[in-house]
Amino acid sequence: MKHIYLLLLAFALLGCYEVERNCTDFKTGEFTFNYTIDGVTKTARFIRTDSLNINFYEGKIDSSSVRWINDCEFILKTINPKTNAEKDDIHMKILSTESDKSYTFEYKLAVKKSNKPERAERGVAYKVN
Repeated sequence: MKHIYLLLLAFALLGCYEVERNCTDFKTGEFTFNYTIDGVTKTARFIRTDSLNINFYEGKIDSSSVRWINDCEFILKTINPKTNAEKDDIHMKILSTESDKSYTFEYKLAVKKSNKPERAERGVAYKVN
């Protein structure tokens, strides 16, 4: 019985915690984020407007259209895909924000492929201006 009371107390305390999500602060602007490929951490930069996302990474520029679902979720569609993988739309979701400096996001394919398991990745983007 004592364990049930402790469990209820833990749920009550955790239920009071609310994640900060001021997503409108991050709808547009210039951002950087770190990513790792083959054990090497690299930094990329992107600029997002209401309808366009321009990525700068490894000396390349890649542009996508942005379609907002709500203040915290949007779909990226590559404008000029060069491979079949680039034709797949990406669903981006802002999970939490840290004042006006950074946000934690999750991304995955917008449409689940029946022959592949659904995979979501997370990252942190930092607002440059």
